[in-house]
Amino acid sequence: QVQLVESGGGSVQPGGSLRLSCQASGLTFTNYFMGWFRQAPGKERERVAAISAYGATVYANSVKGRFTISRDNAKNTVFLQMNSLRPEDTAVYYCAAGSKGVHYMSGSYDDWGQGTQVTVSS
Repeated sequence: QVQLVESGGGSVQPGGSLRLSCQASGLTFTNYFMGWFRQAPGKERERVAAISAYGATVYANSVKGRFTISRDNAKNTVFLQMNSLRPEDTAVYYCAAGSKGVHYMSGSYDDWGQGTQVTVSS
C-alpha cells in the first residue's frame, strides 16, 4: 500500500545541479521521517540525507554543503537538491520512508522507491 516514486534523475556535467523528487502515497506522510540513499557500482548503499517529520536534517559528510533535503507535507513529497555535482556522486538514488515512532537518525526504514539514476560525467 505504501508507494514511493522518485523522479528527476539524469545526466549532468561536473559542477551541475539536479533536483530529485519523491512522491509518497499510502501513508500519513507527516508522521514519518524520510531519507535519500544512493548506491554506486561496486560500492555499498550509503545514506545521503534524512529529514524528520519536523524538518530536522542530517547529511553524509560527502555531500554536506552541496545537497539539501527538504519536504513539502502538503504535497506528500520529499526533495533532494544536488548542487556542485561530482563524478563520484554517480549512483542510483533511492527514496525511503522511516519507521513510525523511531528517531530519524535510527537508520530504520520500512519502504523504498524504485530508484532513479544520476550520472555525473564530462
